[in-house]
Amino acid sequence: MTMRATTFNLPDLGEGLPEAEIVSWHVREGDTLLVDQPLLSVETAKAVVEVPSPYAGKVVRLHAEPGDTVQTGRPLVDFELATSDSGQQPVASSQSPGGGSAAEGMVVGHMAASDKEFVDNAIIRRAQRSTGRRVRAAPAVRMLAKRLNVDLNTCRATGRHGLVSVDDVLARANVGGTAGGSPAVAGLTDADRLRGPRKAMSASMSLSRDQVAMCTIFDDADIEAWHGRADITARVIRAIVAGVRAEPGLNALFDPTGPARRIMDQVHLAIAVDTGEGLIVPVLRDVGSQSPEQLRSALNELKERTRNRTVTPEQMRDYTFTLSNFGTLAGRYATPLVVPPTVAILGSGRLQRDVVAGRTAPEIHTRLPLSLTFDHRCITGGEACRFLGAVIADLAQQT
Repeated sequence: MTMRATTFNLPDLGEGLPEAEIVSWHVREGDTLLVDQPLLSVETAKAVVEVPSPYAGKVVRLHAEPGDTVQTGRPLVDFELATSDSGQQPVASSQSPGGGSAAEGMVVGHMAASDKEFVDNAIIRRAQRSTGRRVRAAPAVRMLAKRLNVDLNTCRATGRHGLVSVDDVLARANVGGTAGGSPAVAGLTDADRLRGPRKAMSASMSLSRDQVAMCTIFDDADIEAWHGRADITARVIRAIVAGVRAEPGLNALFDPTGPARRIMDQVHLAIAVDTGEGLIVPVLRDVGSQSPEQLRSALNELKERTRNRTVTPEQMRDYTFTLSNFGTLAGRYATPLVVPPTVAILGSGRLQRDVVAGRTAPEIHTRLPLSLTFDHRCITGGEACRFLGAVIADLAQQT
């Protein structure tokens, strides 16, 4: 057996993100590891992800400290590995399903390595006729470019090996840049940069601002008929499902480049959760098939995982509708923002005791303020009003 040195680079975490922040190391220099042993935890845009070791061997050097931001593909750990006399490496992770080896830098969850070249074929055909240039970008970057109507062939590729990055697409779309926008603020340093959830929120809201034709309607649901203490959030979720049954078009994904709209069969509900690190939006799956008790249990677990930062990236993807419970803190009405490719978000405000017209005299009723924002590019005002009317009717029921 002989020894050889190798370097493990920060892997592509499967989100198309150019960087991640080191949260904590689970090993120290000099430690001897097994394959898939926990190596470190990193924070991506919204989740803390545990990265396992792709090798069995000795840790020689750690290239970053907790709190450091590391670019995808940059060195993380130097290993000393044992190899057989034939030159084979019996202790390394097996080849990934995508054809990449551990030496290339794996993707968390045993996905394909990030050194793979991604080519936008639709743009290649156009680009080859003009310049012959090959466009290289990760799938998430291609999706972002499509949403922003950005031709990848026109982007400056600053990623490693000539890949177009998320920042390259945003720069081309003039999202978050200074050209034509707000002037740069003097005196800011790297310590002032937004990180983690706040950085993700900034990008999402910029995308929302630039892409969605938003319209918000407001109304109140009279819930005076409710008996005893009710689970307000579970009732609102049930009412959203009722609204979707009345107007399925609000539970949809929209592609403006078609334009095209896909109405979804199941309601995968994103719940905006306020945390000290920023707004995080985990997803409750297929809420229409769950009982109030199941919804409450799933919601409690998801909120706890969100606030403990153990929610996974998979638990924040592929939602079809969004709920904002801002009324648990303060506020009667709001204009919550739709994040593409979804088309609607419902905000529930703080419960109010209002004077209403009774049959013979004024009465005081408990009412729940509601704010529905929708994408007017693909949803009519009538559809939005019928959806909100169905939500209000469901909430007005005694049970």
